Amino acid sequence: MKAVVFDFDGTLANTLPICFYAFQTVFKEFDNRDLTTNEITEMFGPSETGIILNNLSNPNKEDAIEYFYKKYSELHKSLVVDNPEILELLKSLKEAEIKIGIFTGKAKRSLDISLKALNLEGLFDVIITGDDVIKPKPNPEGLLKALSLLEIENSEAIYIGDSDADIVAGVQANVYTIGVQWLPEYQTSAFCEQPDAILKSVKEFNSSFKVGAYE
Repeated sequence: MKAVVFDFDGTLANTLPICFYAFQTVFKEFDNRDLTTNEITEMFGPSETGIILNNLSNPNKEDAIEYFYKKYSELHKSLVVDNPEILELLKSLKEAEIKIGIFTGKAKRSLDISLKALNLEGLFDVIITGDDVIKPKPNPEGLLKALSLLEIENSEAIYIGDSDADIVAGVQANVYTIGVQWLPEYQTSAFCEQPDAILKSVKEFNSSFKVGAYE
């Protein structure tokens, strides 16, 4: 194993609460629609900008996008907390000279907000966001692009995510794919596509990594 690429929301950070809050506020403000978390989750795939452009009825979409980022920023610190286990995992991978990356459907703007707020800036060797791909998850375009930039073969990498779209992208990219449910909130409780492994805690990954199970 030479690289581990992670999804972000629900995988590296428990950011789903702030995502749900920001989207619910936008759709209430601009469309007067009360969306459930499940309805929002079903929209996931494109970036936040794409979700608003594709699903908002109100023609003032640019204003809605700006409103989303305002709401995403203002309550980020209260709705999203640091996770010491995740930070330690990332640092231990880097210390082992394993390259680490992010492939997320998030837009760069929201990812940058989260990385700064959670003190995760500068840790990653490659970052691919929803702004960097033509075809969003479950298409593997972004994951393959990340591996290309890392100069890593498919067989030398692991992809870790918490949603069906993540698992499908990993499988289609022919990468060892792990489905995780190790944060308080994640997107998928039962994966439609079977990942190579399902982990319920960061400790499970650490234990397996130390014994070389994924090498």
